[in-house]
Amino acid sequence: MFCDRCGEAVGAAATVCPHCGHALDPVFSIPAFDYESRIVTVDLGDLTVASVYVPNGGKDFPAKMKFLEAMDAYVQSTLAAGRQLVLLGDMNVARTERDVHPKERKPRAIGQLPEERAIIERLLSRGLVDVGRALDPDNDMLFTWWAPWRNMRQRNIGWRLDHVFASEALAARATACPVLKDVGTSDHAPVVATFAP
Repeated sequence: MFCDRCGEAVGAAATVCPHCGHALDPVFSIPAFDYESRIVTVDLGDLTVASVYVPNGGKDFPAKMKFLEAMDAYVQSTLAAGRQLVLLGDMNVARTERDVHPKERKPRAIGQLPEERAIIERLLSRGLVDVGRALDPDNDMLFTWWAPWRNMRQRNIGWRLDHVFASEALAARATACPVLKDVGTSDHAPVVATFAP
């Protein structure tokens, strides 16, 4: 991203140009398909950051699938327009078996179903990278959500539902993407990605 006043390169998430002090004006929006305000996007130069909360699907699984399909179409159109994209948040889908603790694996559990995983994989195949897994490929205990009972979080018996998916060029600049397991009071932990300029 570049400053529209001085033309110097600025960080992808900058709100003020570090070179000339010009305030960069991010544009926030909600994609047209999102009638429940589950995604908020911000455009920063040629980068779109989309913070997502996918429906759980426990009460209305067809609505979850419809949302995932629409999100996939959104990813496709955003990337086709030549924009860089970071899609992040609670996807409510564990990508693979290893993203669920062995004690929690249930083949018919919503969040682990093949049809949900297939949409996430299709979305990634369009040119996004799972930054957390790319930077920690051998960690079979990488989880972001734990049921709030029986000390599941303390025992790290969880699921990896929260993801940072980034365009390939941006993902190549990722330097860290830790799960902050000990932060917060939610049943989810924050996942924080860092990208080199």
